[in-house]
Amino acid sequence: MIANTGLVALILAFGLAVYATVFSAYAGWRRDSAWLLSARNAALAVFPLLTLSTFALVYSLVTRDFSISYVADVSSRAMSTFLRVTALWGGQEGSILFWAWLMSGFVAATLLRNWRQHLDLMPFVISVAMLTTGFFVGLALFLANPFARLWEVPGAARALVAIFPPAEAVQFMPADGRGLNPLLRHFGMIGHPPTTYLGFTGFVIPFSFAMAALITGKAHEDTWIRATRRWTLVAWVFLSIGLILGGRWAYDVLGWGGFWGWDPVENAMLMPWLTGTAFLHSVMITEKRGMLKVWSLILIILTYALALFGTFITRTGVVSSVHAFAQSALGPAFFIFIAVTFIGSLYLLLRALPTLKSEHELESFMSREAVFLLQNVLFLAITFAVFWGTVFPMISELVTGTKITVGPPYFKKVTGPLFALLLLLMGVAPLFAWRKQSAQRLGKALMAPFLAAVGLALGLGLLYDMHPGAIFGLWLVTFVFLTIALEFWKGMRARMSVRNEAPWTAFVRLLDRNHRRYGGYIVHLGVVMIALGILGDAYLKQETQGPLAVGEVMTLGDYELRFDGLVQYPGSDGREVVEASTTLMRNGEVIRELRPRRDYFVVQQQPVTIPAVYSTLGADVYVLLVGWEEIGLRSSTFKLYINPLINWVWIGGLFMILGTVIAAWGTSHRRDVTYTLPSQFRSNVVVVGGSG
Repeated sequence: MIANTGLVALILAFGLAVYATVFSAYAGWRRDSAWLLSARNAALAVFPLLTLSTFALVYSLVTRDFSISYVADVSSRAMSTFLRVTALWGGQEGSILFWAWLMSGFVAATLLRNWRQHLDLMPFVISVAMLTTGFFVGLALFLANPFARLWEVPGAARALVAIFPPAEAVQFMPADGRGLNPLLRHFGMIGHPPTTYLGFTGFVIPFSFAMAALITGKAHEDTWIRATRRWTLVAWVFLSIGLILGGRWAYDVLGWGGFWGWDPVENAMLMPWLTGTAFLHSVMITEKRGMLKVWSLILIILTYALALFGTFITRTGVVSSVHAFAQSALGPAFFIFIAVTFIGSLYLLLRALPTLKSEHELESFMSREAVFLLQNVLFLAITFAVFWGTVFPMISELVTGTKITVGPPYFKKVTGPLFALLLLLMGVAPLFAWRKQSAQRLGKALMAPFLAAVGLALGLGLLYDMHPGAIFGLWLVTFVFLTIALEFWKGMRARMSVRNEAPWTAFVRLLDRNHRRYGGYIVHLGVVMIALGILGDAYLKQETQGPLAVGEVMTLGDYELRFDGLVQYPGSDGREVVEASTTLMRNGEVIRELRPRRDYFVVQQQPVTIPAVYSTLGADVYVLLVGWEEIGLRSSTFKLYINPLINWVWIGGLFMILGTVIAAWGTSHRRDVTYTLPSQFRSNVVVVGGSG
């Protein structure tokens, strides 16, 4: 009964999404406030309906209603209640419904927050946003319905999956479900899909405002940018969290000692993050100087298209990936929708080009505007390199019939120098003035951090006999860190001198008074920390592998690993566990016991290698059980990694989140403002409320 309610709610949500899409556009065309309000109400109603539909599916998962095909596919009696809830996004059908639900929530929140201030843009904001929402609701309803049931038909070898009962069919209820993919039973993967989806869906809001501005001829104004600034930051920070959690999942579960393998689905998440980051930088120049208007629009169009492309890759199975779902019938629908929306967006942009002239010209290449422009070029260059490496296997298979895989060496070789230059620009950009910068003054500002970074990098490089690439990377990370730290110090010193404030007070008030600027600097510090972790992974990582009998020791660097024994026992969730007991030592001194293991999930017939990790701020010792003798379980094979600086990746992610929160939700002064419905609509209603 609950599942049927969810299905009915899904049908109603689709109908209202189509209604809102069509009649909001009609309201904008006819300038009719009555139709606009009707479309708005329809758009708002989609969210509670999809909430009901999502709740119905979660209820079915929790109560183990295995007559529903999706529930039987992704849950089982052995799974905990928490895992059954997270199975909502653990499979194809549930994840599509989840995507649509999040999107409808963003639309509803936007309409409630931005309605009063931007009524002139709202008809087409609603139309574009609900077009995307309606597309995903339509996928969930017609192509990947999570409420389809299992039916037993006389003479059929297996149960049929259908929403409505076939002729002579009776409902089939298996005794148990297959259970969630074992690789997804990790906190990183439990949190990774929701945060990634929030990032993808969140970027639809600035895209919708941009398209509305193009349609109404107001793209030359910065109104649409100011309306979506915080929505863009929200989307960006959630996508950043999704990337970090995905990396942590890969590090903990996939058992290869790393966190980023340039997998196609990883790349599909990275690309909209790159263009979204470029967009955030570009709109700063558009707001501040009235420049890069076309750039800003191109970047949000690309970010929206790449977010859809990322969902397309993950959901359709067109690429081979541990992250992707099996092949499905969603591919053609996705491809057509992406193509239509992308081409339509470019048409609107080309039509508006004559009105998008910059208010100021680029006066000098020695200026902050020029640095931001170069950053945008680098972001796009990296995005193109990643895109080409991701789609090349598909293109090669289509043209030649043979899939040619592009591996990590290509991505590292092509994107590495571009990322390094981008990091360098991130450090020097704050030192450039608007309009024009004196070379002499810039050189003076850079001299101290440059020399300090050179001294530190050369000293450590020679002391530890580092690779030249590691020495350069260490110099770059140190240089950028010092330039950002000096910006904080200059601001604090000014407050301490003028206002006689204590250092901590000066720091806090500096953030409070300039939350966008210094929140951005904290984000940049997070990027520097992540770069430090990547540097350690690229140049300082050590590894070894070999068999050990009980009592034998494996040595790597300053660490020794002693094998103490092996046990086998039944675990929870229908798994069989083989666990090794080892002792980690350093210079002969015992540090702690580590227990790497291999879990074998019987129902799925799938093994999962679980590493044992000893973590410090400087390095991780990462131990894998890769094999063992069946008879007696006396000898086992281990793989041992030392991953220097790896934890700075996760710490840097936290700093990025903190900086974004400060930039988005710093001090704001609300005031009551009277808003009047734009003159192009028939009603002359006056709305009073907060400025938000």
